[in-house]
Amino acid sequence: MEKLKATVERLYTAHTPDAVKFRYALIIFDFVTILFFIATAHVPYGPGLILASRVTGVIICLDLVARWWVAEDRRFFLTRIYTIADVVVIGSLFIDPWLSGDLAFLRVLRGLRLIHSYHLLYDLRRDSRWFRTHEDAVIATINLFVFVMVTSASSLVFFIDREATATPFIDAMYFTVATLTTTGYGDITLNSPGGKLFSICIMVGGVALFVQLAQAIIRPQKVRHKCESCGLLRHDPDAVHCKHCGATICIETDGA
Repeated sequence: MEKLKATVERLYTAHTPDAVKFRYALIIFDFVTILFFIATAHVPYGPGLILASRVTGVIICLDLVARWWVAEDRRFFLTRIYTIADVVVIGSLFIDPWLSGDLAFLRVLRGLRLIHSYHLLYDLRRDSRWFRTHEDAVIATINLFVFVMVTSASSLVFFIDREATATPFIDAMYFTVATLTTTGYGDITLNSPGGKLFSICIMVGGVALFVQLAQAIIRPQKVRHKCESCGLLRHDPDAVHCKHCGATICIETDGA
C-alpha cells in the first residue's frame, strides 16, 4: 500500500517527465469531459449516454480520491473549490439520469479543475513562456467561461420554455451574455420573481468576472516569478532586477 501511495504521489506532485505527462493527460481528459458535458447537457438520456456518464463519473471519482489520498492536509483539500465542484459533478453524473437531466448544468463546474491545480500551474509556468506572460488573462477567461456556461444551462433548465423556441440553449446563452454585459436588449427576459433574482446574480457575478478579464488584458503584462529576496511575485518579462528590493532575478526566457 505504501508503494502504491508513493507512486500516486509521484504522479500527482513530482516534476519528473512521466509525472508531467500524466498531469497533462489529466488536463486533456478534463477538456474532453467538459466538451462532452456541454454537448450532452440537453440530450435525452439513453443507455449509451447513461453508461458514458457513469464511466466518466467513476474516473473523476478515482482522480478525486487519489488527490485526497496524497494531499498533505486532507481536511483543507476537502474545502477547496475544485474539490467541492468535483463532488457536485460526480453526484450529478450518478443521480441526474433519474431526474431527467435537471442537474446536467452542474457538470460544467468541472471547468474549475482547469485553473485550480497547483502542480498544473507550475508545469505550465515552467514549460510555456506564453502562459507565464498571459496567466491572469487565461485564468480570467476560464472563470468567465465556466460562469457563462453554468448560468446559461441553469437559465435553460429553470426559466427558458424549450417548446417556445427552436434554439433553447442559444437563447439561454444569449440572455446570459446580454445580462452580464448589461446590454439588456429586452427581447428575452425572466419575469418571475425567481428569474429576476437569477438575473441579478448574473449581473453582479458576470460583471465582476468580465471586468477582471478586461483588466488582465489591458494592464501591462507581467511574468510570475518569485523574488527570493522579498517575495515579489510579478515582474516585467525582461526584468533582471526586482523593482521592490533591487535583488537580481533570473526569469526564464526563450532567448528571443
